[in-house]
Amino acid sequence: MKAIVDCNSFYCSCERLFRPDLRKRPVVVLSNNDGCIVSRSDEAKNLGVPMAGAYFQARPIIQQHNIAVFSSNYNLYGDLSWRVMETLRSLSPMVEVYSVDEAFLDLSHVPVDELEAAALHIRHTVEEWTGISVSVGVAPTKTLAKLANYIAKKNKAASNCIKVLATPEQLAPALQSTRVNNVWGVGRAFANKLINQGITSAWELSTMPEEWAHRHMGGITGVRLIRELKGIPAIDLEEPLKVKKMIATTRMFGEPVGDIGSIKEAVATYTTRAAEKLRRQHSAAKVISVFIVSKEQDHMIDFHHGPSISTHITLPIPTSNTQELIKPAVDMVDQLFTRGKEYKKAGVMLSGLVPDESIQGNLFVSQEKNNNRFLMDILDNVNFSMRGDILKFAAVGTARNWKMRQELHSSRYTTRWDELFEVR
Repeated sequence: MKAIVDCNSFYCSCERLFRPDLRKRPVVVLSNNDGCIVSRSDEAKNLGVPMAGAYFQARPIIQQHNIAVFSSNYNLYGDLSWRVMETLRSLSPMVEVYSVDEAFLDLSHVPVDELEAAALHIRHTVEEWTGISVSVGVAPTKTLAKLANYIAKKNKAASNCIKVLATPEQLAPALQSTRVNNVWGVGRAFANKLINQGITSAWELSTMPEEWAHRHMGGITGVRLIRELKGIPAIDLEEPLKVKKMIATTRMFGEPVGDIGSIKEAVATYTTRAAEKLRRQHSAAKVISVFIVSKEQDHMIDFHHGPSISTHITLPIPTSNTQELIKPAVDMVDQLFTRGKEYKKAGVMLSGLVPDESIQGNLFVSQEKNNNRFLMDILDNVNFSMRGDILKFAAVGTARNWKMRQELHSSRYTTRWDELFEVR
């Protein structure tokens, strides 16, 4: 048996954790630059606040119903996500972190008649240890566990945020009542295709032969989906990826940027962040890529991104030294930038990663340059302990007028000494 634990309205739950006065008040959390709504409490959903809708369009409803609004606080969400996942690891021998607010658990060691009690124990433990409310779905396969979780979240009061689909008698009505577009792994295009062929429910899809799925649903991917819906495990839990194969840092600008100097500062900053992540996993990068995204010129579609343009360079020797990555990254901005255009986003990607211990020193350069890794370690240690980028390269600038808008940002209660939650 497999379970999926899904945090309820995770970003909103994180904000409420340190604001008891918001416990019954509707809450929404905004995306980068306070542009769209990316998380809603149940109260906000019931008031008709649209998911992924533009903040400015939802503002009348928000003001009318006194809905609490927050900018995304990734420091807080990341730390609380880590606490939730560590709690789950203490409850199951195998945990696959699926996203910042979801994880699959292996419950094969739990007898069928004890699954509901086990799911309830998981839910209570996570909520007691972290303060974050969760829903738990349990079933023989990952796809069915997602379906069970979907049913549990549809009516939290009736389900107690738990749904177990362990027997054919439990599975059949659940599959029959679930529309095919709500099945994990069925995208919008496939859902429309299936509905046009008369397959409207998860039950109807589960009765289709594997040969049909191979022909009409993307080969082996479709076959696995059919097997999972039949209760035959076809998608295993995965071990966590300890070493990433690519590292990227991308951000939206706070407002459209038209000068090349600001874009270079942004790219230098993103390169610095990516280099820190690179050193954290003891890797070095062979390839560095830079992209920028222009602002749409048509004011009627200004909410959408313009075209993205990118370029890359292969370094002569893999490196994790920030100064050796910033220079080629900033130089590439000259190739991408077009005078007279405004840009909304930029990003840096590092690939061709190798273990940094495999890089040999160079006999033809000074000892100081070969030892630059020690300098980077010192810089990382100071910045991590002091926060706020105490030590930084001049290329990242000082004013940073291009930074994201976060006008409604809450405190970083768990990761900053000067922003700790105060009890009075």
